[in-house]
Amino acid sequence: MRQSMSKKEFEQIVADVGLSAVPKKFRHKIKNVAFIVEDRPSDTIRLEDGLQEGETLLGLYQGIPATERGDHYGIGMVLPDTITLYRKPIEEKGSGDKESIKKIIVETIWHEVAHHFGLDHDTIESRERRIW
Repeated sequence: MRQSMSKKEFEQIVADVGLSAVPKKFRHKIKNVAFIVEDRPSDTIRLEDGLQEGETLLGLYQGIPATERGDHYGIGMVLPDTITLYRKPIEEKGSGDKESIKKIIVETIWHEVAHHFGLDHDTIESRERRIW
């Protein structure tokens, strides 16, 4: 069991894992999405998501899901959607074990990319039960 990894080491795992969490046939459909690593959800995010004391997030998708992007999406300057991975909660869930952390990162990216494709939490959780 490891203590805590550096943010740089965590970011390298995210870069290495990348979109391998997403089935190959869907990867080319991911457009205008940036991946971000933060230590923990901010107080604003916690409030917006209605998180209680002791609750946290592993990741968060923010943006316009691909299913809601109309014909005019992308005309002009459009800021990218973001998928934020929260390093400390992921490390805590993985008990500091690098392989466990890598697996959680893969699962979290898959989950958040599913939101990018317009899936709601119930649908995602149903599919996750079949995959993981």
